[in-house]
Amino acid sequence: MSISLFDLFKIGIGPSSSHTVGPMWAARRFLDRLESRGLKDRVAGAAAELYGSLALTGIGHGTDKAVMLGLQGMRPDQLDPDAAERDYATIRESGELRFDGGRAMPFRDGEELVFRKRERLPHHPNGLRFIVFDESGAEIDRADYYSVGGGFVLSAEEASDETPVLRNAVAPYEFADAAELLVHCDGERLSIADLVLANEETWRSRAEVRAGILSIRDAMVASIERGCRMEGCLPGGLKVKRRAKLLYQDLIHRPERALRDPLTTLDWVNLYALAVNEENAAGGRVVTAPTNGAAGVIPAVLAYYERFIPGADDEGSIRFLATTAAIGALYKQNASISAAEMGCQGEVGVACSMAAGGLAAVLGGTPRQVENAAEIAMEHNLGLTCDPIGGLVQIPCIERNTMGAVKAINAARLALKGDGTHFVSLDQVIETMRQTGEDMSEKYKETALGGLAANVTLC
Repeated sequence: MSISLFDLFKIGIGPSSSHTVGPMWAARRFLDRLESRGLKDRVAGAAAELYGSLALTGIGHGTDKAVMLGLQGMRPDQLDPDAAERDYATIRESGELRFDGGRAMPFRDGEELVFRKRERLPHHPNGLRFIVFDESGAEIDRADYYSVGGGFVLSAEEASDETPVLRNAVAPYEFADAAELLVHCDGERLSIADLVLANEETWRSRAEVRAGILSIRDAMVASIERGCRMEGCLPGGLKVKRRAKLLYQDLIHRPERALRDPLTTLDWVNLYALAVNEENAAGGRVVTAPTNGAAGVIPAVLAYYERFIPGADDEGSIRFLATTAAIGALYKQNASISAAEMGCQGEVGVACSMAAGGLAAVLGGTPRQVENAAEIAMEHNLGLTCDPIGGLVQIPCIERNTMGAVKAINAARLALKGDGTHFVSLDQVIETMRQTGEDMSEKYKETALGGLAANVTLC
């Protein structure tokens, strides 16, 4: 398996890794393609077409903003959310963008940006097409891309390959499924985190790997802390009020409550997840974990470990994230982490499974207990639909992250009470999730055409 931890965990802006981060990276790839072909200086006009889920829920998920900012040359991992809002407002007001930071050219909804809600490109529900023109209006290049979840982007050529190569260098402990991962652990007497870290050192030095993982941890912490400070309503028209700041103030101003209510710990876990996903919904800076829609689960469980477990330290946080990465890679390789393909079981469900395994690992679990924790968490997320009201990553997405975090903690605790022996394997539950996602109606897969989105009347 050649999926790096740094492929799964990407720093970007909300509200959606597949609808915001992915399309922005797709735009970057298109700009790089033009540069490599010597075409960029000839570009006098540009257009983008969004297909399938990107078209159906693109406005609520910020896909229009992502495409505009991406074509203007911005990268999601380097973007300041406040500056992005200002630049987006300027583009909307002027009807122009500066192509890769240079020449100004028209770019308007319905003209240069088209939402093709009734059409799909062939390889994935999240398809987009870029087209550029010269001074005479003649087309000089076009390319299709697919945002396949978690910020991953494939070109049309890559998407048509059933087994695209994501990384060329061969890691020492390649694994195609959980069974093979456990064989490595048994044979080498290593933990899952040890194997992941050894693989990462194929591509980076040990110091770079650890520094990179801690920078991801720090970005997660920053999103929690910023979410606890912000107030007001989230954008998009639903007028959803931020709750994290009020919950935070209630918890710190009444600390004695924890002495009589042991479940106050869960209030803190809820707070961490709320804070991250409110930031995500507001277009703030978060980490795909493994997606933006599920960005709060893993940070919440990691914060629970760091703040509530005696002896927690940076090394434990590194091992937590390394373990979660191994589990996330299994889902990415053998099913999908895209809600447009799997429903929310592929986002919050996968994040819950990853977090459960990571927590079990840092609480002293064996590789088989870790695998059991990940399996328990997904087994009880099977069939979870993605039906955001108004196409916004707010209801039920924000609260769903709190539920995923709490469920992950419980799954880890259940697994640690056993010896790792269990009836359903992680590989079997991943395959079941894949089949369930394929059988699920399209209206329950990030289209806002069914479920809560269809049954809640918008004012």
